[in-house]
Parts: sequence; C-alpha cells; structure tokens
Amino acid sequence: MNVIWGIILTILSSIASFGQLITAFWTENAVKWGLTEHEDDVDLTFYADVRGEAFWDSALLWTLPVAGVLLILNIPHWAYFGLVGGGMYLYFAGRGIVTRIMMQRRCIRIGKPESLKVAHIFLTLWGLAAIITITMAFAALPQL
Repeated sequence: MNVIWGIILTILSSIASFGQLITAFWTENAVKWGLTEHEDDVDLTFYADVRGEAFWDSALLWTLPVAGVLLILNIPHWAYFGLVGGGMYLYFAGRGIVTRIMMQRRCIRIGKPESLKVAHIFLTLWGLAAIITITMAFAALPQL
C-alpha cells in the first residue's frame, strides 16, 4: 500500500511543484498550458498574488514529491518529509481555495469559470493528499 500511495503522491504533488515552477519562471508557457491565467484576464492584484505565490512555492513544494519517492523506496525518513510537505500542501490548498472564494465574493476578476473549476478540483486533491500523507506519516513515526 505504501508503494501505491508513494506513486500517487509523487505524481500528484509533482504536478503542483512543477506547475508553480513553470508559472514562476516561464509564465508564457504556463498560460499556454492552462496552468495560470493571462495577465489581461484577471485583476492585477490577483495576478501579482498568484505570481508571488508561484515563486515562493517553487522554493518549498518539492518536499512532498520527495516524501513520495522516499515512500516508494521504503526509506523511513519519508515520514518527516511527509509531515513538512503535507503541512505545506495543506496550507497551499486551503489558502488557494479560500482566497479565490473571497476574491470572487468581492467581484475581483480571478479567471474564467472553467479555469476556476479546475483550480478548485486540483487544490482539493492536493489538500486531501496532504491530509492522508500527514496521517500516514504520524503513524510511521517511531514511538516515543
């Protein structure tokens, strides 16, 4: 079961990690591939927030894919990466969903409806993956 979850976790979390990296450093490609909205299609405040988040996430979101790889390889240290990475992804997902809801309620342009639907689906998946990973990591920690 750990190998299966490790594979799922590595793939799912790598999508976020590489997506943010592409959004931060190759924005034109990110827009072309549907990873982010074009600057003209959203409010400038939202655009700046998403770009800033992409740069920050590029530095931090590598931890959960590493946890997945270590889990596949049955290396016990995966649990520490799982706790840290899981916490980061839970924050990332929650903040992403809540920020979009709050901005929408204030009529701030944050993208096309179909893009928002995809964003909410992936943010929810990343949040659920984070919760599952944190739970598994706690169970895998050595008993004190």
